[in-house]
Amino acid sequence: MTQYVAPRPGSSGARRLVGGPRPSDRIFRGLSYGSAALIMVILAGVAVFLIIKAAPAIAASWSTGDLASGTTAGYANFWAYSGPLIWGTLWMSFIGLLIGAPVAVGIALFISHYAPRSLAGILGYLVDLLAAVPSIIFGLWGIAVIRPYLLPFSHFLTEYLGWFPPFGGQVSTTGSTVLAGAVVLGVMVLPIITSITREIFLQTPRLHEEAALALGATKWETVRLAVFPYARSGMVSAILLGLGRALGETMAIALIISPSIVFSVALLTENQNSQTIAANIAVNFPESNDLPRAGLIGTGLMLFVISFAVNFAARWIVGRTGGSAKERRSRKIAPPSDAASILTLDVAASPLEALEPRGSSAHPEGQEPSIPELRD
Repeated sequence: MTQYVAPRPGSSGARRLVGGPRPSDRIFRGLSYGSAALIMVILAGVAVFLIIKAAPAIAASWSTGDLASGTTAGYANFWAYSGPLIWGTLWMSFIGLLIGAPVAVGIALFISHYAPRSLAGILGYLVDLLAAVPSIIFGLWGIAVIRPYLLPFSHFLTEYLGWFPPFGGQVSTTGSTVLAGAVVLGVMVLPIITSITREIFLQTPRLHEEAALALGATKWETVRLAVFPYARSGMVSAILLGLGRALGETMAIALIISPSIVFSVALLTENQNSQTIAANIAVNFPESNDLPRAGLIGTGLMLFVISFAVNFAARWIVGRTGGSAKERRSRKIAPPSDAASILTLDVAASPLEALEPRGSSAHPEGQEPSIPELRD
């Protein structure tokens, strides 16, 4: 038990702290260290399991035996089989994020800074509710609604933008395209990106926003100059967490698209859609025997490595964009020392324009204020 001992007579100083930590403190510390170690043990166990189960297929000859027939037929080795799947996973996830991330950030910004308080609470609840919808429901919604809805749009893209490779080729007659799957995937990543980004926007120091408004900034300038710089690293983290969700999505993609194990950037075709790792495992695992199943587990190992790479990239980007507290404290704006800068401060109608000489929306059309001529 921790005790405080008064200093001896004639000595200077405060009371001394003697004794060890309490038993409850030792128990809590042991549980904390044990939990952290357990996460590492589980992670290492999953990695070891995947490596052991995938090793026979990685080392085997794919031109003979079980690997030369069925869904694994026609591939020279494991890397020729897993390469198109890795590409399809990354391509589908990228298109889904390209569709969903800007919408998610816009929703988060509207909820946190533009919507009335009563409406913001309802919208936040509805967005969070999307996270509870099973992926199979999203897949059925994609089949019944998204695929027919995108068919006219697909014909329009092919007619006017067919020279661009993703929009080229024969348009699917059923709508089972990468574009349909990416739209559903973009909706599925909305909740995680929106909820995290919204909370980060709400954490922006109120004084920063009030200072921007006091300097004459409009609402958009306040968001651009005060909110986005503060939330930059958090937005990157939220988007990469959404990427992690997109990488592992299975049933929705397996239901919507008609895939092939090929390298393809086509978004609107029916037989040239790149398959994803997770969907390929879900479709073929029940029908596979030992060696083909080991090949599927090997592709799962590749997905495991990709997820690790995404997490490490997220940490690196957050570290680069966020910076340490010491670095942020060292970034100071020096006062103007040359005559041109002082003159800019004198003629600017608002301090924001002095900081951004290209113009501020505090003036009509973002133009610099004109200086009246003196006439005799």
